[in-house]
Amino acid sequence: MSVKVFITRKVPEDKAKEVLTLFKEMRSLAAGQTGYITGETLKSTDRPDVYLVISTWDAAEDWETWLKSQKRQQVQDKIDALLGGRTAYEMFYYGLREH
Repeated sequence: MSVKVFITRKVPEDKAKEVLTLFKEMRSLAAGQTGYITGETLKSTDRPDVYLVISTWDAAEDWETWLKSQKRQQVQDKIDALLGGRTAYEMFYYGLREH
C-alpha cells in the first residue's frame, strides 16, 4: 500500500540557498529509487523558515530501503550538519485502513 512521508525542517534564511540545493539533489537521487512515485517541497506562508518535504512511495518498504541507503545518507548528513540536528520523518499510509 502506498505511503506518504512528511519531513518538516526549520531552515534559517542564511542557509536556505545551500539547503534547497541539497533538497534538489536528494529528490534527484530518490527519483531513481524503486517505489518512488513523486515528491514536493513546500514553504510555509506563516513561518518562512519552515519547509515541508512530502514524498510518495509505492510501499513502506521502498521508503525504508531509501532511508537506509548510503546515497541518501550522504546528502542527509550534509543537511543535518547545515541545520544543526537530525531530521525527523513521519510516514502515513494512503487512505483508511485498519490494523
